[in-house]
Amino acid sequence: MTEHKVVSKEEWLKARLAHWAAEKEFTRKRDEVTRQRQALPWERVETNYVFEGPNGPETLADLFAGRSQLIVYHFMLGPQMKEGCPSCSFVADHFDPTLIHLAQRDVTLAVVSRAPLQKIAEFKQRMGWRFHWVSAAANSFPRDYGVHFTKEEIAGDVNYNYQMRRFPEEDAPGFSVFSKDDAGGIYHTYSAYARGIDMLMGTYQLLDLVPKGRDEAALPHTMAWVRHHDKYL
Repeated sequence: MTEHKVVSKEEWLKARLAHWAAEKEFTRKRDEVTRQRQALPWERVETNYVFEGPNGPETLADLFAGRSQLIVYHFMLGPQMKEGCPSCSFVADHFDPTLIHLAQRDVTLAVVSRAPLQKIAEFKQRMGWRFHWVSAAANSFPRDYGVHFTKEEIAGDVNYNYQMRRFPEEDAPGFSVFSKDDAGGIYHTYSAYARGIDMLMGTYQLLDLVPKGRDEAALPHTMAWVRHHDKYL
């Protein structure tokens, strides 16, 4: 931790009020960016995606579970992986407590991976999660929404997070948002990847409040400290 100046209560309050003004400006900017996000144009979903769910085939429309808004988390668990990505697992640890609250605002959250359903079910049981998780092993959903690349493609640059860049894995993290109208039409309204996923992680928001923050600067990569929650010492 860097050295911090220790001051009187009066000096502390003066510094805090200056930073409070910056926080208020940030809040206003964040509200404006949120407004812009919600005003983005929509893209009609033309493909009839069918997933394998715990009770049989499920369409994208089924994932809405009777609501008009759907958040899909693209979880890195491919058919070649022995277990789910630790970073995606860190994100997913935040999901279960939100489900009841999201439902009150006409929102369903679902998780999609390319792994076979059996592998998903085993890992989900190990982690103790309750959220709805389906397999996209038989459809192009992960590829169409920018989170699946071939072995040949990852040998060079791939289009991830709206830019050409290197990505070391066939599966990538992200989330996509959809809306369904009264006639059953489905629309893609938003997707985010990489640092855009930060907004889903309450733990990071809490770490940002403390003096050391996320404390990741000296690590090989930002989330190198993250483990599956059953692997922490």
